[in-house]
Amino acid sequence: MPHMGMTMTEKILARHAGKASVVPGENIWVGVDILMTHDVCGPGTIQIFQKQFGAAAKVWDREKVVVIPDHYIFTKDLHAHRNLDVLRRFVTEQQLPYFYDVGTPKYKGVCHIALPEEGHTRPGEVLFGTDSHTCTAGAFGEFATGIGNTDAALILGIGKLWVKVPETMRFVFEGPLPPYLMAKDLILHIIGDIGVDGATYRAMEFAGDGVMSLTIEERMTLCNMVIEAGGKNGIIAPDETTEAFVKSKTGKPYEVISNDADAPFHSLRVYKTKDIEPTVAKPHSPDNRDTALRCRDVVLDRAYIGSCTGGKVTDFRAAASILKGKQVKVDTFVVPATTEVARALATEYLDGESLQSIFEKAGARISQGASCAACLGGPSDTFGRLNKSEVCISTTNRNFPGRMGSKTAQVYLASPYTVAASAVTGKITDPREFLG
Repeated sequence: MPHMGMTMTEKILARHAGKASVVPGENIWVGVDILMTHDVCGPGTIQIFQKQFGAAAKVWDREKVVVIPDHYIFTKDLHAHRNLDVLRRFVTEQQLPYFYDVGTPKYKGVCHIALPEEGHTRPGEVLFGTDSHTCTAGAFGEFATGIGNTDAALILGIGKLWVKVPETMRFVFEGPLPPYLMAKDLILHIIGDIGVDGATYRAMEFAGDGVMSLTIEERMTLCNMVIEAGGKNGIIAPDETTEAFVKSKTGKPYEVISNDADAPFHSLRVYKTKDIEPTVAKPHSPDNRDTALRCRDVVLDRAYIGSCTGGKVTDFRAAASILKGKQVKVDTFVVPATTEVARALATEYLDGESLQSIFEKAGARISQGASCAACLGGPSDTFGRLNKSEVCISTTNRNFPGRMGSKTAQVYLASPYTVAASAVTGKITDPREFLG
């Protein structure tokens, strides 16, 4: 049987398993470059680690563990505070250098955006995190995926994980992005096509000039929602954009991995970007796809711009370009993903005015703390949480019942352009009405 080439995902896993080659479906022990955990899953991971390896056990490599509280932090909830205490105690005992604790100058915000900002995402590496949206980091040409507490506890102890090699589905976007589309529209379009289980335990690779022309933040949005299609990981080939970003954040060495010319794919889907319209996902599933235009009769109570999916500088620039000089008709919440993004709201200008000023003059409410906020619901005092049967349009990644709070609320997912346009009119609105 002739030797077949490998995809990026297969090559990265093979190298981290010390093997010349691997094939989809093969089970291998994979060495880990970075393990990330946060305030929701960290305490459970720590408990399992100490139970299995002993109360006095040390983590396998202090330099490779990153701890980022971000989910339930700006709240009076005592259970949430207890989780933070568990993290602090463990970090102190283990002397872990990469702990971005809330209430300190090191505090960052949402883990998936904090990781690249702090130089923890690098091409060719393996990153595991106790959060399903860890797949965001595939935008940097690495294997990144979410895992459970038990797997994370094993990694803490031995620095390896038993992994099944996934098949790779390839998604190609031809043609530069029209000025009214964002990465969110592309990924919602795909999920609408293949369904929330359409990529179950497969790698989703994004390619084509429609992808490679995207900023690094927009590529992160694409990879972020791979899990909403059931994907194991998302991945985009590194290029000059990737390397410029990574080198600006870290001096650590890395290796760029690319597909072999004869790499076999599970499937190939090719889209023409000019054929895609501003897209929304209707309640209560990310694959309940429709166009913003066809949803124009949906009356809204709230608009929400934030999260690992829609709380980056690119997202706020897009929203501000529509909100500038206008007033919102519904409660509009602006939540920066990280402290770095929050600072950028004051320092990034659009036609001579800061993004922060644009949002404030439009009547939006800006969160005082960078965090996940209402994206995962959280305690009732969480900023932006839906506490009653409201209809919300949001830049977040999930619209399951109860995801952003009340189980009777309805959440529509959309791009920052579409959310901002809808905030101005009070109904779901195609952003082309404002973008010309």
